[in-house]
Amino acid sequence: MDNDTDARAKENGQTSPFVSVPIEITVSVGKARPLIRELVSLGENAVLTLDKRIEDPVELFVGDRLVARGQLEELGGDNAGQLAVRLTEIADFQNGLG
Repeated sequence: MDNDTDARAKENGQTSPFVSVPIEITVSVGKARPLIRELVSLGENAVLTLDKRIEDPVELFVGDRLVARGQLEELGGDNAGQLAVRLTEIADFQNGLG
């Protein structure tokens, strides 16, 4: 954790050593619902249509808990082509995500 992160954690009363533990966030961009007969016939270069459009928000999960929503972005500069998510909605961990 950098000094700014440490300072914010202390300001928020987060002095637990667990705030330094990395977590894995899964970003869900959509779901496909093919029939089994369609699924078994898929091959290389097959296209699965998702239930979302490119401009729709993506959902961020820690385990099975929805923690945020955001928009996909492509980074530029030294990270050109790298995908990123701009957070647009963050869960209130007391009440979930609205």
